[in-house]
Amino acid sequence: MLGIRLVHSKPYSPQGRGKQERANRYIREAFLAEATHRGIESLDQLNDWFTAWAGQVANRRVHAETGQPPIDRFQAGGPHRQADPALIREAFRWSVTRRVTRVATVPLEGNSCSVDPALTGRRVELRYEPEDLSRIEVFLDGRPAGAAVPFVIGHHVHKAVQPAPPPAADPTGIDYLGMVAAAHDEEAGTGAKIDFTRLQMQFPPDGDGSDA
Repeated sequence: MLGIRLVHSKPYSPQGRGKQERANRYIREAFLAEATHRGIESLDQLNDWFTAWAGQVANRRVHAETGQPPIDRFQAGGPHRQADPALIREAFRWSVTRRVTRVATVPLEGNSCSVDPALTGRRVELRYEPEDLSRIEVFLDGRPAGAAVPFVIGHHVHKAVQPAPPPAADPTGIDYLGMVAAAHDEEAGTGAKIDFTRLQMQFPPDGDGSDA
């Protein structure tokens, strides 16, 4: 769906995996440690901090192997691909299969939902966002078949969704991420950054768009 495919490294060749793990370690030590110390209040806040940190710090450091800052190497790779937000939303929705009961209902995470009576006895696919169990779409053999309307709601979100953490106490010392974010916001007004949300979507010419 998004033109993404999973590629595994060769067995007994840790070199490729090591490069990825080194990047993860850098992010964990240079960014997440600071974010955790400051106190993460929401995913949106974490994303804003990471965007600022990547633009001001990570992407400007000259890589020892390539001799280039990552942002320069990225921009030299040609046109950038950006998927439509609606396509991304569809790709990351959760999906389960349920058999419709004799009274035209389906169970989902402790909730009971009514569906079209014509689906009685059929196996249907339910697609939904785990953060909102009140909006569930029904598909039969891959085709839309209406909505599953909850009439007995025990849970409004999926149990796998982590609750929001309690507000953390204000940390003392230098506000490193605050300084990075302020510099990022200042540069944003000068047009010096890439607006990834405005990049046009471009898929590989040989991709059929069927893989998510």
